[in-house]
Amino acid sequence: MTFVPVIPESYSHVLAEFESLDPLLSALRLDSSRLKCTSIAVSRKWLALGSSGGGLNLIQKEGWKHRLFLSHREGAISQVACCLHDDDYVAVATSQGLVVVWELNQERRGKPERIYVSSEHKGRKVTALCWDTAVLRVFVGDHVGKVSAIKLNTSKQAKASAAFVMFPVQTITTVDSCVVQLDYLDGRLLISSLTRSFLCDTEREKFWKIGNKERDGEYGACFFPARCSGSQQPLIFCARPGSRMWEVNFDGEVISTHQFKKLLSLPPLPVITPRSEPQYDHTIGCSQSLSFPKLLHLSEHCVLTWTEKGIYIFIPQNVQVLLWSEVKDIQDMAVCKNELFCLHLNGKVSHLSLLSVERCVERLLRRSQWDLAARTCCLFQNSIIASKARKTLTVDKLEHLKSQLDLETCSDLISQLDELILKFEPLDSACSSRRSSISSHESFSILDSGIYRIISSRRGSQSDEDSCSLHSQTFSEDERLKEFTLHQEEDQPDQSCGSQENEDNVSHVPVTFETDKNETFLPFGIPLSFRSPSPLMSLQAVKESVSSFVRKTTEKIGTLHASPELKMRSDTRDDDQSCEEEMSLVTCPQEEDIEGGKEITGEPPEGDMFQELTVATAEAMTKMLDPLVLFEPKSLRMVLLEWLSQLEKTFAMKNFAGISDTGNSPMKMNQDVLLLNESKKGILDEDNEKEKRDSLDNKETVDQTACESVISLRKPLDDLFQVCSPCTIANSLQKDLAELTTLCLELNILNSAIKSTGEHVDHTLQQCSSEILACQFLKKYFFLLDLKRAKESIKLSYTNNPCVWDTFIEGLKEMASSTSIYMEMEEGDLPARLKLLDDSVPFDSPLLIAYATRLYEKFGESALRSLIRFYPYILPSDIMQLCHQNPAQFLAYLDSLVKSRPEDQRSYFLESLLQPESLRLDWLLLAVSHDAPPSTSIMDDEGYPRPHSHLFSWGYSQLILQLIKLPADFTTKEKMTDICRTCGFWPGYLTLCLELERRREAFTNIVYLDDMSLMEGDNGWIPETVEEWKLLLHLVQKKSSSPVPQESLNGNLNDGPSPINTENVALLLAKAMGPDPAWSLLQECGLALELSEKFTRTCDILRIAEKRQRALIQSMLEKCDRFLWSQQP
Repeated sequence: MTFVPVIPESYSHVLAEFESLDPLLSALRLDSSRLKCTSIAVSRKWLALGSSGGGLNLIQKEGWKHRLFLSHREGAISQVACCLHDDDYVAVATSQGLVVVWELNQERRGKPERIYVSSEHKGRKVTALCWDTAVLRVFVGDHVGKVSAIKLNTSKQAKASAAFVMFPVQTITTVDSCVVQLDYLDGRLLISSLTRSFLCDTEREKFWKIGNKERDGEYGACFFPARCSGSQQPLIFCARPGSRMWEVNFDGEVISTHQFKKLLSLPPLPVITPRSEPQYDHTIGCSQSLSFPKLLHLSEHCVLTWTEKGIYIFIPQNVQVLLWSEVKDIQDMAVCKNELFCLHLNGKVSHLSLLSVERCVERLLRRSQWDLAARTCCLFQNSIIASKARKTLTVDKLEHLKSQLDLETCSDLISQLDELILKFEPLDSACSSRRSSISSHESFSILDSGIYRIISSRRGSQSDEDSCSLHSQTFSEDERLKEFTLHQEEDQPDQSCGSQENEDNVSHVPVTFETDKNETFLPFGIPLSFRSPSPLMSLQAVKESVSSFVRKTTEKIGTLHASPELKMRSDTRDDDQSCEEEMSLVTCPQEEDIEGGKEITGEPPEGDMFQELTVATAEAMTKMLDPLVLFEPKSLRMVLLEWLSQLEKTFAMKNFAGISDTGNSPMKMNQDVLLLNESKKGILDEDNEKEKRDSLDNKETVDQTACESVISLRKPLDDLFQVCSPCTIANSLQKDLAELTTLCLELNILNSAIKSTGEHVDHTLQQCSSEILACQFLKKYFFLLDLKRAKESIKLSYTNNPCVWDTFIEGLKEMASSTSIYMEMEEGDLPARLKLLDDSVPFDSPLLIAYATRLYEKFGESALRSLIRFYPYILPSDIMQLCHQNPAQFLAYLDSLVKSRPEDQRSYFLESLLQPESLRLDWLLLAVSHDAPPSTSIMDDEGYPRPHSHLFSWGYSQLILQLIKLPADFTTKEKMTDICRTCGFWPGYLTLCLELERRREAFTNIVYLDDMSLMEGDNGWIPETVEEWKLLLHLVQKKSSSPVPQESLNGNLNDGPSPINTENVALLLAKAMGPDPAWSLLQECGLALELSEKFTRTCDILRIAEKRQRALIQSMLEKCDRFLWSQQP
């Protein structure tokens, strides 16, 4: 038997065909030359196959049972579409251009019936069908570019509503060429023609052209849901010539162009199928310039397309080709989750599944397809070795697979499997046998998403991996979510598989929800739900099991401290495997020069020093796995403080330059350790009042120690940053150091160190020391921090300490100064520098804010307005810190950012920025305090508005009104009302009074503003009750009784809006209530004598108009009555 080639690249997924649909097609007689399959569609329940004879076969996917056959005399079936949100409906287009919509009546067990037949496209070729995602509506496109919509009534509603539905078919639009593809999502219809793509808002009847450049040919387009794109709104991907795609936002604006031409030069991956042996050609071909006829959203983060050559699956947001495989002569495709159904030109249908490599092998093993499983393992052994799901393909399973192969015919396969198994475990492992069961102890942590993360560490092994790698390699939240969603998409029998990371033998298993299938992987034997209603309840359930794990781990860590032989063996193993372990080594020339000029004496061996730090780090990470520590702040702080003391000791012994000006002195090291010890003591005694009273005897000593500590912390602020790793640190240790260091900063552990030295320390001193200590911490351990998390922590914890933010930015600048981009950004105007930043710096880079700071320092407010292009990578909270000395410039940025969005989306976008909610009041106060009219011009001495002062222009009036109109609780609205009244922003004040039902205040201020337009028009404030009219008339009467000369905006009494006086209010009253009730109310208030002839004439006109209106209504009713009687038989 031939030797199976090994695919060099580590591919993660593969297309597999586990079963053939040929027997099904044969049973349906769709495999003959006379009758063949012409169209295909799929939903959660059905596989729909249209035939050339006009029949539609509906096959139930569960068990592949043929359930229904729907016949059509209107011609062959050209298009089929299943309703995705209701499996009881299916739409069919025939070769004559008719569209038939069926209701299957499966729930009522009735016969299928046609609920609508559309002849809107009769005589034309229907090229696309698409269902609405929420209501029963079908969109139809044809070869001349016409797009229509069919709104349906179900059989239950048809009799009741048929008389009212006059036009169920609506023409949406007509584009310039043949419709290639239709897609629908969240009220928007996506139309792809031969020349361009269009976006249609079906509710508001708005249309957008996507992009400016046209194309010529069949190119598809599809929506990418928001839950998959990671953004607040869905995305759109449009195919372009030359293997390209446009990434488009939900408003039809092109964001970027993705090029896949060069990425497609790799050889195709084989399709795993029992029909043939998988083959792989290592020859790298030339780049492929393809046109993608359709784009289909597949499996969360993927987009699928095909050509006459093969199937292509992309991860477009990362500009990656997940895989491409040669599958010839595809006419059409339908997808559902991770399932692909291909309709070929000869009428055949194939069923493929997109699976990870290890899950594909697992399914082959369950089907007893031993030979194919072995070949797949050998072919993709790089993927299996590097897989995160090592519990799916264990050594035992591979051994079992090898035992099922024939020794004579499969000798090559067996030898390759032997090599693969040897790569699973190191040769010098002290395990008794690869076939023996490996005991393990496990714990878990609960992620924010609700997923349980299982952490497993082997016991009983003498290898270095087991002795020194007790901690887990932490996955990012995105990786865990991606891994979990991929497991959810695949079919139910595969959900018991987990994932295991190769490095350090640490497994991270996303727990699924079938208890019987997870007992193999969960030694606790406790059924775990996906999301517990309360984390404390879950912790109580597993308390006893986790406690046993912590006890065993503590014993093992104790052996690490006590056994010198183990240290020697670990050091020896480190030397032997130095070529295999990936190291992170960064050399700083600045530090090398400094260290080169000093003679370091008495330095302990580097191996021993880092051995202690490694053990301390592993111990801290292990303790944090205990929920009783993780969810108890006091215990967690103690663990971090204990670890921090070892970190301080290690790097103080190392004598690194640039960390501290007193770093060479043992006295400094002892002070640091003393300070941390005092901190731990303060935390332990926090709730013990008795011990606090006993410690008062040492008050003077503690005061002196605290003051000396603060003074010593002030000194190193001028030191250089430690932005580069001063020595060689293994990647595994580097990750854990970064996790713990960042956690210290997030939890303000160093702040608690200062406070715990004594509660009697002056508050100003504590605040100052906290600020200085944070700056020193950043400078000393900048190279260890997770910069993105550190930035967010500083914004939350040190909002009132701008020097901490400035220190962090200086560190980023220091890190960026060694790059060529930093030097190039020093030259050119603002547009040139922004273009350089766009082209050269990844938007998700932590250094982006450093470059933005440089632009702000150089160009000021104009640079801030330009930074809106980097949202959401640079947030408003970053800009607030950036220009904390000039808040008005932040307003300019915020105003530009909000205005950059479409007008109908600005309110929703602004609301998304208000995190936390307290920012609403801060931003409102900031907006009404800057670029505002003088307070003497808008308010009098008593705080009432001056006439017409609501017409003054405010620099940020649009932003203020948008903040006011956002939904908020009653208390917040009241505070906003007080802010608007205090600052004199009367339009916002009146709007808030309307929302809070403070109508009396509103009418009082309207009378002072003296503008009748405020009570006229659709948005005017018109009294609703007789009491409100009386109040308004009383206020006007009171105002007229004490007249004061009041000028308008331009100083002319005759100019400006119509004033509020008795006559104008009386006219408004007559129009609202009628002339006679208005006259009675005016007499009751004693104002009838103050009215002029104008009011009398107006009342007479209103009476005549009312009389004529009544006569007209009477005439119309009589005509309708005569018409209805004439229709009687």
